[in-house]
Amino acid sequence: MDHLIQRLNNSRNVLVTTHVSPDGDAIGSLLAMNLALQGKHKQVTLYNESPIPAVYRFLPLVHSVIGKLNSAAPFDTAVVLDCGDLTRVGEAASIIDQIPEVINIDHHITNTRFGTCQLIDVQACACTEILYQLFERMCVPFTRELATCIYTGILTDTGSFRFSNTSRTTFQICENMVACGVNPFQVAQHVYGTYSLGRIKLLNLALDSIEISENGKVSLMALTRAMLNETGTQPEDTDGMINYARRIQDVKIAVLIQEQTNGNAPCCAGQRCPYHVSLRSDGSVDVAAIAAIFGGGGHQSAAGFSIESTLTEIKSQILQMTEST
Repeated sequence: MDHLIQRLNNSRNVLVTTHVSPDGDAIGSLLAMNLALQGKHKQVTLYNESPIPAVYRFLPLVHSVIGKLNSAAPFDTAVVLDCGDLTRVGEAASIIDQIPEVINIDHHITNTRFGTCQLIDVQACACTEILYQLFERMCVPFTRELATCIYTGILTDTGSFRFSNTSRTTFQICENMVACGVNPFQVAQHVYGTYSLGRIKLLNLALDSIEISENGKVSLMALTRAMLNETGTQPEDTDGMINYARRIQDVKIAVLIQEQTNGNAPCCAGQRCPYHVSLRSDGSVDVAAIAAIFGGGGHQSAAGFSIESTLTEIKSQILQMTEST
């Protein structure tokens, strides 16, 4: 960690990024790192290929995140957060790979150890937990804004402290963040308390799409571009929907198959298209191992991969692979 701190201290113009379709931990990490580096008088650029979900737009300086990266030239350092592989940042991966110093901070067991410097802790409940430890070592003051980013990342990546990655350390950090001024009620209201009508309609379609395997152990949910068009929603509105499929009685693995077609044109039936597949388990099945077969990765209980195929073929492949679950 000291070696990484030295590299951050030596940096001047820093790009900070995280994975596409960012969740609360990714966004919390992105904004927390921004606040910490700005406090060290660094020039910081925040990048994410995907739009920030509406429920996280209350976080400090979220509107400074840019969605297009044209050149690596201005940057001497890149900090890549919550990514098991550099390709998870999306189309800008090749640009980021040209930056002289690439710092990889992550908690995924399938991390490929990319970059020139790594800080990987697979025991951490969230990337924001790792940042908390890092900032303590760097003597970064925990302002209310910074604490809110850390707290939000931990809250969401532990499923509101319901997932198996929740530990004593999780609660200790969150207690400290509350002492720094975080209002848990207000954070929860933003993250869980308000949805657009379109998102509710999309959830209805998503629930109607659920299929259960013959043995009752696997649930599959599909979200298509046609559904987004019908409800006037965006991909970021799908955040958290897989949890409904995961909570079905006796289900051990929940699968969300999400169409990734660019633009607004939906895939035709039977057409091969890009999809992102998210996997969640009750802890008894290592879904990271399943994702790895398709070139993806993640955690034992939460993983994912991208694939170009038809919806029917994806469902068939997953069901064949999990039929003994």
